[in-house]
Amino acid sequence: MYRPDELNEIQRMAVLDTEGAVLVTAGAGSGKTKLLTHRIAHLIQDLKVPPYNILAITFTNKAANEMRSRLESMLPECDGIWIFTFHAACVRILRRFIDKIGFNKDFTIYGDAETKAVVKRICKENDYHEDMIKRILIEISNAKNKCISPSDYGNVFKFAQDSECIANAYAQYQATLQSNNALDYDDLLLQTLKLLRTSDEAREYFQNKFRYIHIDEFQDTNIVQYEIAKILAGKYGNIFAVGDEDQCIYTWRGASIANIFDFQKDFKCKLYKLEQNYRSTDNILSVANKIIKGNSNRLDKKLWTSNGSGDKVVCFGAATDGFEADYVVKTIYELIHNGEYNYSDCCVLLRLNALTRPFEERFLQYGIPHKVYGGFKFYDRKEVKDVLAYARLSVNTCDDEAIYRIINFPRRGIGESSIDKIRSYAKENRLTAFEVITHAENMPFPTALRSKLVDFGKTLINLNRAAQGEVTAYFKYLLFDILNVVNLFSEDDDDRARLENINELVNSVRDFVKNNPESTVSDYLQTVSLYSDTDDINDGNAVTLATVHSAKGLEFPVVFVAGLEDGTFPSLRMNENNSSHIEEERRLMYVAVTRAKRRLFLTYAQSRYLYGETKYSIPSRFLCECGLVERRADSTDVFTSSPSYRGVGSFARSDANLQSSSRAAGFKSNTFGGEKFSGTYKSDFGKKVTAAKPTGNDKPSVSDFAVGATVMHKTFGKGKIVSIDDMGRNVYAKIDFERGGVMQLAVGFAPLTVVKDGE
Repeated sequence: MYRPDELNEIQRMAVLDTEGAVLVTAGAGSGKTKLLTHRIAHLIQDLKVPPYNILAITFTNKAANEMRSRLESMLPECDGIWIFTFHAACVRILRRFIDKIGFNKDFTIYGDAETKAVVKRICKENDYHEDMIKRILIEISNAKNKCISPSDYGNVFKFAQDSECIANAYAQYQATLQSNNALDYDDLLLQTLKLLRTSDEAREYFQNKFRYIHIDEFQDTNIVQYEIAKILAGKYGNIFAVGDEDQCIYTWRGASIANIFDFQKDFKCKLYKLEQNYRSTDNILSVANKIIKGNSNRLDKKLWTSNGSGDKVVCFGAATDGFEADYVVKTIYELIHNGEYNYSDCCVLLRLNALTRPFEERFLQYGIPHKVYGGFKFYDRKEVKDVLAYARLSVNTCDDEAIYRIINFPRRGIGESSIDKIRSYAKENRLTAFEVITHAENMPFPTALRSKLVDFGKTLINLNRAAQGEVTAYFKYLLFDILNVVNLFSEDDDDRARLENINELVNSVRDFVKNNPESTVSDYLQTVSLYSDTDDINDGNAVTLATVHSAKGLEFPVVFVAGLEDGTFPSLRMNENNSSHIEEERRLMYVAVTRAKRRLFLTYAQSRYLYGETKYSIPSRFLCECGLVERRADSTDVFTSSPSYRGVGSFARSDANLQSSSRAAGFKSNTFGGEKFSGTYKSDFGKKVTAAKPTGNDKPSVSDFAVGATVMHKTFGKGKIVSIDDMGRNVYAKIDFERGGVMQLAVGFAPLTVVKDGE
């Protein structure tokens, strides 16, 4: 129901202020969805504004559906309100008036596949290298998001590499879309802006229709979206923008934080600050406020809550990234077994997609149900599966699915029709695809195809031989000699992430070989298949594992933010250590912290195997800024360092001089405890926290675990204990499993049972 009495004083003032421009800067967890829905309900129910005259813009279909659902429960009649994403609203506008700018109203919307096909053809006609296709697509999209036309592109970027080629391709691309009566996703915005600027009829129609305009997540608008909003509000000026500049984390895809500040100047708006947080405890908000205070490009506000102080925020420093994952698993285990929370109450947030692997593996090892939110599990990511498909084929030449997966990774120019020829010939002659390709010189294929297959066949034969040797040597050969991964990917953010994932696959190989020095490539693949086959544990009651970007808009009772080292979070790559980049990283940290409702754990590692080499790092500057970790006066050089994401090449080098790099990082060695899983952990002001002990008698006693004992694990089957290591807080057993090889598990909370003689 419509209940204005449920609003706090500031919310109520903003709801009742209906005439003119209003900007609401809404802090995390401050109830902005309630604010928006109550304002629309007030307009319809109290002021008798026809639903037809109201526009509500959100940024996701999920948010639009949520707003529509709430309004339907509050009002007896709300049909006619436009509650859409920006793109959906623009489609409706264009369907009515696009003929005014030279398109037919039955225009087609091109998706990624169609736009790529057009650019690919243009590159072929202009003799541009295939590598230009992806770059041209990115540049065209970026140009459209900044309102840069094909004719202006060459002038704006005249000193950039290949600018003439890109400008030419951009012009031809737009001409093709025009002749095909088609718009791409960016054009839905850009052509709407063009329509509203050039057609008096269209502009006046929608200005009269939308007397009251509402825009959610205003900090995520780009230049084109802001210009559209300005025109739509041009007659009545009743525009209500809700956003939080402290949560602007998408500038890399066109969002402009400047829009919030321009809105104040352009509309001479009234400003309301929603600072009461309904989600988190005071201790969590204290950390959030200290972090975001470091940004200068923001409207000053300070979150507060009446939820009480709550538990102290815990900061934990581990010796290695592996022990960091162990700590997270152990803490989740204790929270669950103490009856305080369910698995679904817990979330692990990471800055980089590639960091999920050790957590995914630990969750499986310790029987913790989990799901990866907003992306694929590590071993299901395309580039990881592509590399592993080579390995699968190297040990099993009958694996036709593997060979068809990697036949064009990297590109070999073997098209679908050629693949169909290979598939048909193999089936007719009862041969494997491997046999056909490795004997291509004798096959009845066109000369050009035969030539490509001969080279590919030699590669497969060499890999098959290499797979008989040592595992690390095989993957070095595959990644550097065959795939040349260092130069395989381009410079955009998506390709960086793919290379980071391959780097992390390297870490997986090294971890496995370290514990299983006599293993084979086949042994490694068997272990990976166990980590991949985890569908049975991903029910509704599962821990969420996500990047911070994908978790925006979510909330959890218990949140772990892991990987908090300088260079990882904040992410620092080449040329990115500038104030605007650090401010966005700080906003990202603020978003991560404010996902937590009751418990917040912040973790970091002294050493992390990332980008293909062991990195000795200092704790994130954000931990220092909120008083959880002391920053050393002599460590400024590390705060300005920029580790290269192309460090995968170091997989081929030795790990020499690691101790000297550790000293160069300016550590206080006692910050991280010893080499083993002791680490240190602190609450807000450095007070030590005593971890609760799990209850229940369903676990065997630690004393039951001894060298030589046989144990059973749900996923890895039977195993024999090779050694026992008492690390203070935990007793670890090194176990040689029938499936999965050797791994080291904390017996206090691993899902292990001791197999008695005769069982």
